[in-house]
Amino acid sequence: MDLLNVEAGEARRRMDSPACVLELLGLLVYVGAWLCALGSTILPQWLTKSTSLLPTESYDLGLWETCVVQDIGGMECRSYDSLLGLSSDLKLARISMCTALAVGLLGIVVAVPGLHLINSCKNYEGHRTKRTLTITGGVLGMMSGVLCLVPVSYIAHLAVMHFYDEKVPEVVPRWEFGDALFCGWAAGFLLVVAGLIMVTSTWCSQAEHHPAPQRRCHAKRDRDLRKRSEYV
Repeated sequence: MDLLNVEAGEARRRMDSPACVLELLGLLVYVGAWLCALGSTILPQWLTKSTSLLPTESYDLGLWETCVVQDIGGMECRSYDSLLGLSSDLKLARISMCTALAVGLLGIVVAVPGLHLINSCKNYEGHRTKRTLTITGGVLGMMSGVLCLVPVSYIAHLAVMHFYDEKVPEVVPRWEFGDALFCGWAAGFLLVVAGLIMVTSTWCSQAEHHPAPQRRCHAKRDRDLRKRSEYV
């Protein structure tokens, strides 16, 4: 029986290795993507605009403020005066990005206790709980990524539509993509990837707890056969 327990522990450690690597990789990508989404939410460079009349100045539009940037290095920002005075596009982007950050943070908090490196819940029922926590954290990460991609892509779509609007004269300056949009796209994509990695890690560890019960069944069966043969 001791030999069977040792073999089961060695098999569990061998099968834990790929799951631990995937979990750590997924968590690192998860945290990095969440920080990237946070930066995209805070940065004012969602859209940028420059004019030929004032080549030394450019304008940045963000979710929380607008900024005037000068070539000499100066930057002056001003927050929006009223929440009710915002356009529906900015309201939607604010709500979606804040929700994405909240869901992503909740996913990180849920996924951390589910890591195999956390020394808790090492019995069979505990492993099932860890697997459930990891899957839940991964799903929340994918949801956070989708919530992040929606407002970024929507604002970019509106910018493209306005940029190619034939009704607007060519001399009128147009908004173009800012750095925060690319940061938001990267964050949304990485959040989805991190969630997939977390969920995939549970598939690698799903079968790791079955060999021990199977060995115990085989051992019990061998003992029964041995007793029957001795009885005969």
